[in-house]
Amino acid sequence: MSSTAPVPASPALPPAPFAGQVLLLEDDPAIAQTVSFVLEREGYRVRTFGWLHEARAALAATPPDLAILDVGLPDGNGLDLCRELRQGPLARLPVLMLSARSEESDKVLGLELGADDYLAKPFSNRELVARVRALLRRAQAPAEPTAPAVAGFLVEAEGSRVRFHGELLPLTRRELGLLLRLLKAPGRIHSRESLLDAVWGLDADSGDRTVDTHIKTLRAKLRQVRPELDPIRTHRGMGYSLE
Repeated sequence: MSSTAPVPASPALPPAPFAGQVLLLEDDPAIAQTVSFVLEREGYRVRTFGWLHEARAALAATPPDLAILDVGLPDGNGLDLCRELRQGPLARLPVLMLSARSEESDKVLGLELGADDYLAKPFSNRELVARVRALLRRAQAPAEPTAPAVAGFLVEAEGSRVRFHGELLPLTRRELGLLLRLLKAPGRIHSRESLLDAVWGLDADSGDRTVDTHIKTLRAKLRQVRPELDPIRTHRGMGYSLE
């Protein structure tokens, strides 16, 4: 009588190396569980919250490396939290917005409020991981070289912050990248494509409208300091320059 030898169990895969701390604000338990599982499998440590006030307190206590924010929440809107982040000490925190709404107006609003990327539900696990990796990679990239002196602007801390007529500008990472790019070659017309490649990277899932949106918010912050000045000039059909 023959017997079948037991099949040895497959060895457990070693845990992925730590890749970063992620704060997830998502009120749908099924989506939150899926996102957490997918990212933790890739080495990310995920803290999940279903309420806006919980996430706000967690961000203040222990800032993460990246935040993933749902738009619709029981006690508010993830877009409001994104706006708060961009106006506070975590202005450069990478932010990925999640939303069941995929209309262009919603995406533009998220970008205008400072979100770095926008992912519409339903989304694939691979796309989620790819976007998280891309955002963290760009956040950890070396700062742009110090720009040459331009009247009214002062670049400080090796390109990590800029003052305009003495006032420190509360810039997001994308706005800072655009301004430094323009400051590197004042008077030169930069096409939208070149700005997109330089600030977002060649693999960015963005377009000309993304550049226009961030230029708009950058201009607004400059006008808050000097309302009578508009140093960024638009060249129709060509791009932007710093005058």
